[in-house]
Amino acid sequence: MAKITGIGGIFFKCKGDRAALAAWYEKHLGLKLESFGGAVLRWPDDPSEDKGMTVWHLADHDSKWFSPSESSFMINYRVDHLDEMLTDLRAAGVTIVSGPESHENGKFAWIMDPDGNKVELWEPMPWDERNKIA
Repeated sequence: MAKITGIGGIFFKCKGDRAALAAWYEKHLGLKLESFGGAVLRWPDDPSEDKGMTVWHLADHDSKWFSPSESSFMINYRVDHLDEMLTDLRAAGVTIVSGPESHENGKFAWIMDPDGNKVELWEPMPWDERNKIA
């Protein structure tokens, strides 16, 4: 059975100025911001090739990224076998919003939980342009 192996990302909408809120997290909580406006947290004890990084990012208040969910957040779960997990989820009647999609850093899919929260599933792969066609 496929399973979650960690948290791949935490994403939430801000109520006002995204850049100002990100700067607050950087100033007051020491979150080092990257050029894309978010942060990458690394977990050195994780056995995976990327060492179990977690992405933190703020979306604009009017972002449709979390749609069709009305929640102000979305969690990305790292999974070990995305295709197998999607097969199991479909069989269980779970709503698959979209995916799987192949990107430079792995495969992604999006589902809805019973409370109407959109959940992102990610099977990590080392960053490589060729992963887009995998």
